[in-house]
Amino acid sequence: MPNHRQLISSGSPWELTVGYSRAVRVGERIFVAGTAPKFDDGTCPTDPAAQARRCFEIIGEALADAGASFADVVRTRMYLVDANDFESIASVHGEMFHDIRPANTTVVVAALLDDAWKVEIEVEAIMNPENAPLR
Repeated sequence: MPNHRQLISSGSPWELTVGYSRAVRVGERIFVAGTAPKFDDGTCPTDPAAQARRCFEIIGEALADAGASFADVVRTRMYLVDANDFESIASVHGEMFHDIRPANTTVVVAALLDDAWKVEIEVEAIMNPENAPLR
C-alpha cells in the first residue's frame, strides 16, 4: 500500500511561487522545511534567541497540523549566519529538546535569504503513536 503524501501549508505565498510545503508527511515521517523567524506581518525579532523561538513556534504549528509534536522530532538542522549567536540559539534548542534529544546539525552559513534573519531551522519527525520504546 503506497504511503499517502500530506502537504502542510503555512499559507505563505512563497509556497506556491517556489513550489514547496511548510511540511510534508509521508506515513509516519514528517519533514518540516527550513523555517525563518518571520511573523505573519513580515517583521522579525532582532534577538537571536527570540528568532529561534519564533522558528520553533512555526515548526510546532506545522508538526501539530501533521498530527505530531516536538516529542516526535528525531533530527534538527540550524543554519546560523554568525557563530557568535550559537550559544543563545542553542539554549533555545536545549529548552525545546532537553529530554527529547534529537540528532542535530548546526551550520554557519554565509547568508540567509533575508539579512534580518540570524537563524533558519528545519526538523524531521517520526510519529510513534504508541510511544513504545524501541528494541
